[in-house]
Amino acid sequence: MHQMIKKLSLIIFLILPWTILFQAYNAEALCISNKKANLRQGPGTHFEKLWQVFKYMPFKELNIKGDWFRVKDLDGDIYWVHRKLVTKKYKCAVVKDNKTNLRKGPGTKFDLIAWSPVDKYFSLKVLQIKGKWVRVEDGVGDKGWVSRSLIWIQ
Repeated sequence: MHQMIKKLSLIIFLILPWTILFQAYNAEALCISNKKANLRQGPGTHFEKLWQVFKYMPFKELNIKGDWFRVKDLDGDIYWVHRKLVTKKYKCAVVKDNKTNLRKGPGTKFDLIAWSPVDKYFSLKVLQIKGKWVRVEDGVGDKGWVSRSLIWIQ
């Protein structure tokens, strides 16, 4: 009996960390898929509109009520958004600070792109991650590179 408990304890010790890691890794991420989306105080159009965001704004999914997702943004604020306005098909990012540079390649040796710098809450689609750099695309299809430390990816 003592040997069985010892084996069971070892199995739990080996499996539990992987289970926790797997759950954290699979946290549901949502991206705004429409040109614009209203974020509301509650799950319905009769609730107050708190903020309007644009295509590719990322959110962490907290739960679902009917056709509405309860979501959290990069600042930790919580909103509700209708399911028709979001997707899980790709990853999105949002700029964390004002005056964030976007570049023509993955590094500071590359020139700034024409529409750089951008400000906080500028939303982007993630195309590729290369080390500490992320290739992104804005809502009209323009592309650039940004340092991973300057954006919040969901």
